[in-house]
Amino acid sequence: MEKKLLPLIGAATLSAMLHFTPAFAVDEVTLGAVIPLSGASATTGEDQRRGIALAVKAVNARGGVLGKPLKVIVEDSGGKPQTAIDAAKKLVSVDKVPLVIGEYSSGITIPLGQYLVQEGMPHINPASTSGLVRKIGKTSYSMVGLDNVSTDFAAADVIKHGWKNVTVLAMNNAFGQGVAEEFKKHFEAKGGKVLTTVMYTLGQPSYRRELQQIEAAKPDAYVFTAYGTEGALIMQEAYELGLPQDKPFYSVLITMMNKDTPAQFKKGLIGMDVGYLGSGGESYKKDYEATFKETFLSAYGGYAHDAVLFAADAINKAGSTDRAAVLKAIDQLGATGFQGATGEIKFDSDRQRTSQPYLKLKVDGEKLVAYE
Repeated sequence: MEKKLLPLIGAATLSAMLHFTPAFAVDEVTLGAVIPLSGASATTGEDQRRGIALAVKAVNARGGVLGKPLKVIVEDSGGKPQTAIDAAKKLVSVDKVPLVIGEYSSGITIPLGQYLVQEGMPHINPASTSGLVRKIGKTSYSMVGLDNVSTDFAAADVIKHGWKNVTVLAMNNAFGQGVAEEFKKHFEAKGGKVLTTVMYTLGQPSYRRELQQIEAAKPDAYVFTAYGTEGALIMQEAYELGLPQDKPFYSVLITMMNKDTPAQFKKGLIGMDVGYLGSGGESYKKDYEATFKETFLSAYGGYAHDAVLFAADAINKAGSTDRAAVLKAIDQLGATGFQGATGEIKFDSDRQRTSQPYLKLKVDGEKLVAYE
């Protein structure tokens, strides 16, 4: 399957945006970010990078951080835990950043965050939703709601469609395990039945065996979650096996794989995802579309965007880049609330976002449209 190219804006342009500097003092305030710019989730990683770039531009346009230009050093995780940790080590020990944003997949964010917590480094999770994220540690914070909230929303939506008996297909990592367990709990509490759960290994050349397993249970619908090109391959093979023509497919966090999946393989696909925007997010949407000449690649660029804005406000509030001062300011900002493109961000006692907007979405050609 051909990898879909991401056109319109090149690395040089994005680099210029990430280093956007009006007239300031000579030195800079530098943050770090680790995101998947290659591998199965590269499309979402590109969306995150765009969100970061627009946030840097916005912060610098209004005066920067501590009176200095803001810069974000973006490292590629490659979609691999050890690569992400190595990138974080470089950001901490070589670049001396005061805060690190990252990653996307829970299976990468968790070990990345654990390393940063060990170093006493402020860590902001911009996308990962596994319930295990809650246990990363005391210097780790989330811009996005965790899967105990998202799966309750998904379970209610599936029940509303009248599908009482379903199978679940999810990746065998921290995120997928959390989705499968939490969805089953919420779905069966609402009167549904999960007939079977199949966990798949990432990076397989084929998923036909797993698809045949969920088909054999004869469900009312197939509930699944998948990253980028993995999801595209799953949908292609499901189409070739005739599964979507037989029973509906429902995607938990549908934007993770929508852009990578050709239209003929996802016809009729529905699902849910985190809300792209909250109250006051229209200016971000307008800026994004004007800059990149297309709409969002995923639901997650806005959360990376908000992570940068939140970090900038926290450092300004702290009055320095001292880690202890920044952590204290993050706690204060999370308690009082911060208005981002994705809505109000407040933290609970575990430093996790307390409320989260979600959307119900269906495929319409190449686009996703909301439904009620």
